[in-house]
Amino acid sequence: MLATLRVTNHMHQVRLLPHNITFAADEQETVLQAALNAGVAFPNRCQVGACAMCLCRKLSGEISYQLEPMLTEKEQAEGWIFTCQATAKSDLVLELD
Repeated sequence: MLATLRVTNHMHQVRLLPHNITFAADEQETVLQAALNAGVAFPNRCQVGACAMCLCRKLSGEISYQLEPMLTEKEQAEGWIFTCQATAKSDLVLELD
């Protein structure tokens, strides 16, 4: 008898300031991919964390990375994240400068 594995995807709300745009992000996709899937015109180029086009500031919420981002401790303390590498682990408020 085979056991059934149930996979549940947790959805989180992401609010993008200053435009006050909201979209849903699944924990299995990057924040950037969630934004693009929702039709949000989010700046991006390389999608691997090298060009910094998708860099924005996290004002609240929790994210995680599969690989540590190329950000200094100071940048991380200031809330900067690479949305092409980050996945949402809670609802987020992000600021796009």
